[in-house]
Amino acid sequence: MRNPVLGVLGATGVVGRNILEILKENNVEFEDIKFLASKKSAGKKIEFKGKEYTVIEATPEAFEGINIVLASAGGSTSLALAQEAVKRGCVYIDNSSAFRMEKDVPLVIVGVNDEDIRKHNGIIANPNCSTSQLMLALKPLHDYAGIKRMVVSTYQSVSGAGLDAINELRENTIAANENRPFENVKFKKPIAYNCIPQIDSFCENGYTKEEMKVTNETRKILHLAPNTPISCTAVRVPVFVGHSEAVTVEFEKEITPEKARELLENAWGVKVVDDVENYEFPTAIEAAGTNPVYVGRIRKDIAFDNAISFWCVADNLRIGAALNTVRIAEQVIEMQVF
Repeated sequence: MRNPVLGVLGATGVVGRNILEILKENNVEFEDIKFLASKKSAGKKIEFKGKEYTVIEATPEAFEGINIVLASAGGSTSLALAQEAVKRGCVYIDNSSAFRMEKDVPLVIVGVNDEDIRKHNGIIANPNCSTSQLMLALKPLHDYAGIKRMVVSTYQSVSGAGLDAINELRENTIAANENRPFENVKFKKPIAYNCIPQIDSFCENGYTKEEMKVTNETRKILHLAPNTPISCTAVRVPVFVGHSEAVTVEFEKEITPEKARELLENAWGVKVVDDVENYEFPTAIEAAGTNPVYVGRIRKDIAFDNAISFWCVADNLRIGAALNTVRIAEQVIEMQVF
């Protein structure tokens, strides 16, 4: 099996740094590696696996000789550079929303729809962070009972909005504690000690783009019918790392909480923490810095037939971005489809 030349685009950002950590943790083998970023970051030094590298400006020519690009530089950058990378023979694994709903671009969560990777035409999309963790929990339940409809509410940490959002939460909290005025820049409302029921801009139907991502990406990843009813409310909460989700799923076939728990306990990438009598259920603090999708509060839903409700938590910077990106790259290498 041949080893690729890797390129990490957006290497100096929050997700980019996590990609580097996970490449080391997973001991991904490569022939060579290059680090690419904006002109502003070009020339910076990155130490990786005992060697120092210089960050290269991400121009079309910079992709020459790279086999697999792990990209986390934003949608506009991917729209400008992805096809340039593909022209030069790269497989471009994209963390942005630029290509997720393109018909000929696989949208992949490793452990859920790996075989879709083989259908790539140069670009593979990484799903939205809130969708990503949900898929690993839904997959075994859907395979067993078939999803009929779903309602999900997400409680998303500020790290999903980048480093500026992390800093704003910290600074806003300090100002609030000291009873000082604070001007929010990243968020439309104060984030300290608050919940904001808006992530991304609003669509004509009253939902936000973030909420519609969960709806549309779930259908695509699980190969559901285009009209499968899925509704989402996405909320930004004053948590640094870790997205939490309250999920209710109605199935075509009867499924008990005991069966759901059994399926999830045996599911790849999922860890069940569900002993309410002893107050054992997952929270964002425990999930931060770890790889599993944690599931708890598994119970029969009393509003719908054949329905299960559960609570789902994961580190959004890992499974929602960097971890799945690296896992896709590993599958591309394993399948030798580069």
